[in-house]
Amino acid sequence: MINWKVILEIAKTHLVTKKKSTITATLGVTFGIGAYITLVSFMTGLNGLLDDLILNQTPHVHIYNEIKPSEKQPITLIGDLDEAFHMVHSVKPKQGQRKIHNALPILNYLRRDENVRGATPQLQAQIFYLSGSIELGGNLVGVDIMEEVRLSNIRDNIVEGSPEALKNSDNGILLGAGLAKKMSLSTGDRIQVSTTEGNIFPLKIVGIYQSGIAEIDNIQSFAKLKTVQRVLGEAENYITDINIKLLQIDEAEEMANRLERQFDIEAIDINEANAQFETGSNIRNLITYAVSITLLIVAGFGIYNILNMLIYEKMKDIAILKATGFSGRDVKYIFMSQAIIIGFIGGVLGLGIGFILTKLIDRAPFETEALPTITTYPVNYKMAYYMIGFFFALLSTIIAGYLPSQKAGRIDPVRIIRGT
Repeated sequence: MINWKVILEIAKTHLVTKKKSTITATLGVTFGIGAYITLVSFMTGLNGLLDDLILNQTPHVHIYNEIKPSEKQPITLIGDLDEAFHMVHSVKPKQGQRKIHNALPILNYLRRDENVRGATPQLQAQIFYLSGSIELGGNLVGVDIMEEVRLSNIRDNIVEGSPEALKNSDNGILLGAGLAKKMSLSTGDRIQVSTTEGNIFPLKIVGIYQSGIAEIDNIQSFAKLKTVQRVLGEAENYITDINIKLLQIDEAEEMANRLERQFDIEAIDINEANAQFETGSNIRNLITYAVSITLLIVAGFGIYNILNMLIYEKMKDIAILKATGFSGRDVKYIFMSQAIIIGFIGGVLGLGIGFILTKLIDRAPFETEALPTITTYPVNYKMAYYMIGFFFALLSTIIAGYLPSQKAGRIDPVRIIRGT
């Protein structure tokens, strides 16, 4: 029967008598785990920030009516030309409106769906912004602002004014930050918008919207749905887009396909809309984990070398242990215990150092005009990363200590004592 108390006592004695080697090995694990925690917390926090910028502004399912050429052109309907070579130049889209047919009944249907968290109508309008002699092209989006606040992070992106101000104003506009800067406008000022037909409407700026994406902020603004319908001279059922947020994002693709078949409209899910961004995010995560694991492997090699040197230095001690009745398995357990002790202490210290470093990063000021709502660097304190770090600390030290302990267990005490 293995006497663990004696084995652990001998392992502790070996580690204490060789303080320099023990401290070196422990610090290798400590800094490896500390670097892992710091790197993975910061990188995943950064990825989370980027996800919020892109994905939180993207609905789980987006419904719209796409204007496209007819699948069958007139020339293909002529039976006499079946054997002929068809050549069609300058194909034009068929006549049709951008609005979604039966948009209001579809909205009511979606809001009754138990899997839908919310569905919001939008009206996208191509307009010109007019202020003095400045004329800029852009988009004016009609929204149900309070429903958008409930389902998205739009409130966080309003740097001046409030959603309530837009709700209470029939001629209000949340102007894009890029547009406001170019036209030297601020909250309380008035701006004119002109439709493609030349109709001009004055609007009051009740807030400034900044998404953090310059391409959007330079062209896009928001107004109430009824306001944009009035600007375009359309009825209250004129809606060009419906954005859907689900309770389970994994159901987005299935719902998009079902809505396309059911209502004969275009529906795109969040994964399809952000396929390139998701690929970039996955690659960043892969690089983060690859570098982190490399740090742990390097720490493991350090432990392997130190334990190897410890075995050479403790050859006579091992021989005496075996001569006094310790088996090869007992000797192996002694050196494995040393590796585990080093991994445990180094892992705990590494988690502490990693937490301190991430706290320092979290409190470091991060100021940029593109993201005014972000004041410090993003850090992810997910407990799973700490558990993984501690597990790898133990695993790497066990693997690093296995071969040296096997070697120690096979040492012949007679040859050592004879000096051969």
